[in-house]
Amino acid sequence: MTGDGETSADGLAVSSSLSIPLSELQMRFSASGGPGGQHANKVNTRVEVRFDVEHSPTLSQRQRARLLERIGPEARVVADDERSQVRNRQIALDRLAERLSGALRVEKARRPTRPSRGATERRLAEKRQRSQQKRSRRTGDDG
Repeated sequence: MTGDGETSADGLAVSSSLSIPLSELQMRFSASGGPGGQHANKVNTRVEVRFDVEHSPTLSQRQRARLLERIGPEARVVADDERSQVRNRQIALDRLAERLSGALRVEKARRPTRPSRGATERRLAEKRQRSQQKRSRRTGDDG
């Protein structure tokens, strides 16, 4: 990963220009279902992290508008992959950072281009060659 999802005392690093304070993230812990026997039934290892996009003071207007358009008013991720709450917490924070950075990424506008003359000629020559090859496979009596 390129530094995304790193947590420190000051927050969750989403991108080079955005770090969300951990105080803005709401975490809930619950029992993780599925296999694991008594351990899974007793320990709250499932982690759910929520981030209120709409009311976050950390986001700029442009970032907020982009996230609202692509994610909605709240970003939510869940992790129950591991038996450890600490590891699930880190996985959930990584997933949230990845999701937010993906939504903030600006797509490059595509500039329409034309195939070069050489590319067009090569394509047509290849088509002629393929046509000739198929023609040579035919039998003499077409019917």
